[in-house]
Amino acid sequence: MAPLLNGYGNIGNRHLPTQPATVDVRFSDIPSALDIQVSGGDAEEAVEISLEELLDDPTELCTLLENENAEKRVWMIIALAYARQGKIDLAIDILHKGLHSLSRGSPKEKLAPLSLLCWMFLGKSRQAPRVVPDGQAASEVKTKDLWLQSATAIMNDASRINPAFPPLYLARGVLYLLRASLQPPSKPVAPGSMDHSERMESLRQALKCFEDAARVSQGRNMMAVLGTARAQFSMGRYSEALRGYQEVLSKMPHLHDPDPRIGVGCCLWQLGYREEAREAWERALEINPQSKIATLLVGLYYLNESSNYPTKDPAFAPIYKKAMTEYTQRAFKIDKELPLTCATFGGYFLLRRAWLTVETLARKAIELTDVNAIASDGWYLLARKEHSQESPDYSKVNDFYGRADAARGGGDKGYVPARLGLAQVQVLQQDFDKAKFRLEKVIQASKSTEAMMLLGALYAEEVFANQVTTGAKEDKSAEVRKAVAMLEAVRIAWKDPSKKLSPDLSVLVYLARLYEADQPDRAMQCLQQVEKLSIQDLMDKKDMLKDAEVDEATMTKLREDLPPQLLNNLGCFQYQSEKYDSARDLFQTALNSLVKFGERDETIDTDALVTTISYNLARTYEAAGLLDDAKQVYEGLLARHQDYTDARTRLAYIELRLNPTEDGPKAISTLAETDASDLEVRALLGWYLSRSKKHATNVAEDQEQRHYKHTLQLYEKHDRYSLTGMGNAYAKYAREMRRTTDKEREKRSAEYLKAVGYYDKALQLDNRNAYAAQGIGIALIEDKKDLSSALGIFTRIRDTVRDSSVFINLGHVYCELKQYVKSIESYETALHRDRASDPQVLACLGRVWLLKGKQDKSTSAMKSSLDYSRRALAIATSQIHFKFNIAFVQIQLAQLIYTLPESQRTLAEVQAASEGLDDAIESFTEIAQAKNPPYPKHDIEQRANMGRNTMRRQLERAIQSQREYEEKNAARLQEARESREAEMKRREEERKRAEEIAAEEKKKIQDERNKMLALNRELVEKRAEEERRKEELEYTTDSETGERVKRKKKPRGAGGKRKKKGEDSDTETEGDRPRRRRGAKGTEDETSGITSMDEIGPRTKKKRKLARKGGKEEKFKSSEMVVDSDEDDDVAPAATNGAAETSDPEEDVEMKDARPTTAGGEDDEDEEESVSRPRKKPVRRIEESDEEEEEDEDEDEDEDTAPPPMTTAEKAAAEDQGEDVSMVDQKVTAAGGGNYVEVPGQSSEAYPGVTGGGEAGA
Repeated sequence: MAPLLNGYGNIGNRHLPTQPATVDVRFSDIPSALDIQVSGGDAEEAVEISLEELLDDPTELCTLLENENAEKRVWMIIALAYARQGKIDLAIDILHKGLHSLSRGSPKEKLAPLSLLCWMFLGKSRQAPRVVPDGQAASEVKTKDLWLQSATAIMNDASRINPAFPPLYLARGVLYLLRASLQPPSKPVAPGSMDHSERMESLRQALKCFEDAARVSQGRNMMAVLGTARAQFSMGRYSEALRGYQEVLSKMPHLHDPDPRIGVGCCLWQLGYREEAREAWERALEINPQSKIATLLVGLYYLNESSNYPTKDPAFAPIYKKAMTEYTQRAFKIDKELPLTCATFGGYFLLRRAWLTVETLARKAIELTDVNAIASDGWYLLARKEHSQESPDYSKVNDFYGRADAARGGGDKGYVPARLGLAQVQVLQQDFDKAKFRLEKVIQASKSTEAMMLLGALYAEEVFANQVTTGAKEDKSAEVRKAVAMLEAVRIAWKDPSKKLSPDLSVLVYLARLYEADQPDRAMQCLQQVEKLSIQDLMDKKDMLKDAEVDEATMTKLREDLPPQLLNNLGCFQYQSEKYDSARDLFQTALNSLVKFGERDETIDTDALVTTISYNLARTYEAAGLLDDAKQVYEGLLARHQDYTDARTRLAYIELRLNPTEDGPKAISTLAETDASDLEVRALLGWYLSRSKKHATNVAEDQEQRHYKHTLQLYEKHDRYSLTGMGNAYAKYAREMRRTTDKEREKRSAEYLKAVGYYDKALQLDNRNAYAAQGIGIALIEDKKDLSSALGIFTRIRDTVRDSSVFINLGHVYCELKQYVKSIESYETALHRDRASDPQVLACLGRVWLLKGKQDKSTSAMKSSLDYSRRALAIATSQIHFKFNIAFVQIQLAQLIYTLPESQRTLAEVQAASEGLDDAIESFTEIAQAKNPPYPKHDIEQRANMGRNTMRRQLERAIQSQREYEEKNAARLQEARESREAEMKRREEERKRAEEIAAEEKKKIQDERNKMLALNRELVEKRAEEERRKEELEYTTDSETGERVKRKKKPRGAGGKRKKKGEDSDTETEGDRPRRRRGAKGTEDETSGITSMDEIGPRTKKKRKLARKGGKEEKFKSSEMVVDSDEDDDVAPAATNGAAETSDPEEDVEMKDARPTTAGGEDDEDEEESVSRPRKKPVRRIEESDEEEEEDEDEDEDEDTAPPPMTTAEKAAAEDQGEDVSMVDQKVTAAGGGNYVEVPGQSSEAYPGVTGGGEAGA
């Protein structure tokens, strides 16, 4: 078949028409008039009937034909004439009367009219509606299915007369095609299994009928080939269908009705060649400008092209306009009843909200189409139209969406937009579970980003709804994960350039809300991306360059055009990150933006937004320490809204901070009187009572506890702050209870249990309440000594609570577990967060360092403990227990110094410990005389006396012994010190020397690697050069065409072969015994068909001596080829690469021959001749194949020494005999190639160490 490209043919002398087609080939064989012989009068009398001006009522004409017994040809021509004018119903009536008239004759006379009548029914089926139109009775309308039933009945009548009538094959195939178009699409089947659905079986029957029609016509019926291609296209076999359309185009390039170029374009489109498909359709338009199908298909191409751009993209509008106005509208003007045009135009009017036009076009698309996909588009238009109404009828919407999905197969093969519409309707009907289930099915089948977006939004809304509910909340962590996974998948899809998706800001907003609680940083990143995209959109509207640098002032002005809600949320995240300056700028910009938004949209509640943003700005001032600015903003809010309790609460708190003794308590009292029922106010009152209340011995008398109790009883029993406060009150009371007896311990445990009950209730209401969880952890430690469980709780809430108390509690737990390093790290973290001036944290650090020093017997740890204890006392000088801590550490340090051996301490350290001991004795004496000492006075005095008596004498003796030790061992100590320094110096030198050696070795390896790479490059270049030289010798320039062609082998001349010693018969031919080839492992190459060496036994090495009569013996390598001769007594020498084989593998044969003398010259570039001295006997020449030459060359490679290279004369002689002469230096090949052999006919890549080429390998 001639090659085709996109509807263009390359078929030799044929050519495609260059002018557009103007004549319709259909009905072109119908004459303009018809003569009917009339009997009873003159024999030559006839009635002429015009077939162009036909009667509206053919009754008289049919009566005339019946009376005159007109032949079937006349009836058929007249019926076709009516059909040409679109009067198919009259044509059918004429054919029925003709069949009645022909019933008196032979049944075979009815075959042709019956076939034509079947085609008429098929034509009516294409024009009939698919379903009964609304408002009409089923008895009044004949649908496609009814016409197909009539066609089937006629087809059966014709088949009973002659089932092998050729026209019936084609009609039967079209009948099956139209029947398949009315059947639902097949369901997906498992890979490898056959689809046995009703539609697919109909298509198989249609394909068989078309193939039979083509077979009967011996391939000349192009309509049968077109039908075959159409059936294959419907079955999804697009490559086969493409070949069918191309075959028709190659044989009938002028055919344009039907136009195979349209089929070529459709196949190319389905195969992914969109541009080539457009070229085929445009070529169809060149041939027939009135082709409505080609016009519309080109329009659909541009419509699809416009979908690759966002609607705001400047490139979108021109492409979309071209698709709709130049092509779709033009196709609609050509034929307003074309279903595909109606469906396409319906989508345009749907955007224009022209509902009546959409309804009309959608109904036409559904009723008139033969394609299920077009019917699906029609139902989808009806569904969208009804869905867009203010009060939609959801039963109709569901029905239309369901029909659109079913028309494309339903299930996993259904129409994704229709299924998304069904999910949206279910959401509107509050049926969220079914909507999520449907969307999950869509995602499993198609990975639709729209479905993932909708499903992620549903899960997110479910999470948000659970957050605002009062009382106990459900665990929605699984829904959070699903929502994040779906929305993040959509976000990732935006980055795929092939999908050309535009970011949706709502996805980023959903993600920000989902990340807000657990990952505020990622939430802020999402909002920042929303801000960036919005600013880019603003820059596009203002024709600003995207890549241009924007200064801070310009960026501020651009931000003022952003939604104030976005700026407010960004400011809140900056506030949580303690970036108060950035938060303040964002809040101020949001207020400016709000003014502009209020001017543009009066429906926005600007007052509520101003109040919220101003309050956030005041909180930012407050956190940044700008209390005066914060007070000013709060007072401004109260001036606008006197009942704004939150502003009044913050003002009272600021007053309490500025003046905690007078104005602050008054403000708190005033707040409690005016807003006692507000839970936030009551929470502030509880906090104030916890810091200002008097110590109570009974929890029932505690003011804080009673305040929380009243809140829970009278205002809100689910107030989480009051529940947590009640737990704190009971835990504090239990901590101070005595626990000397079992009864007291039981009573204490009961109080802890009450505290845990309140904490647990708070956690049930809010499982993220880290303060309640921390209270449970503290209770577990203080009551149950369950350190491991408490440690797990503190570790989990460490990253949630932005408070140093968590790290202090962790430090306590690690200290109890004797993990002093982690305890110190936790205390240090709390110290650097917000407790830098907290003496309690410093005291805790002093205690941990003391315990670590006692455990490790480390004086440095003791000194760190002493340093932290002194820092605590410096902050709280009035706290006498901090002074006690210093004295206690000094006593412990003195004891440790005393117990250390002389070799582990110095005289200065002992003397310093003695001085510290004196200070400790003095401090203990003062503490014992204090009013409220931390321990009993008697115990403190005893500790001072022990230090004054026992420890002082011990240290005095230690000082004396240490002095004597150091004086006695001063020289030894100096020598040991010097020896240690020398050893350290030697190790340092060895380390540097090892590093130098390693660097030199590394450099050496790198140099060797570079040399190897350079050598490999040189070898590769040399091999490429040799291959180029070989190609130059193998190819020559054709004198006629000037093209490069391969040299032709010249016919070989006859030669002689000396009869071998010990042989009475002629030399064995190639078929007498198999030739053997030695491989790298002693076996033959499987591709050469040669027997392995294991099968033929061991082989002895042979030697051949070639000599010339009367001349000097020389070894030489011959490339002469030997051919068979018809004479039996001819013998030819077989010399291949210096080695010969005889019929006896065990016999060594010596042959003497003379080197041939070459003479002559080159006649032209393609021919070289070699002349040898005549031999005594006629010879027999045996032609050896190229594989045998390769085998002989392989045998030569196994020799101990390589043969000498061929001379120029020998190469010329060999080329004259038609052999391929290797252009590779044999010595280099043998040295570099080794046993690396390349299989003939296969390509090889460069291999290190191999130089040269040739068919036999290196």
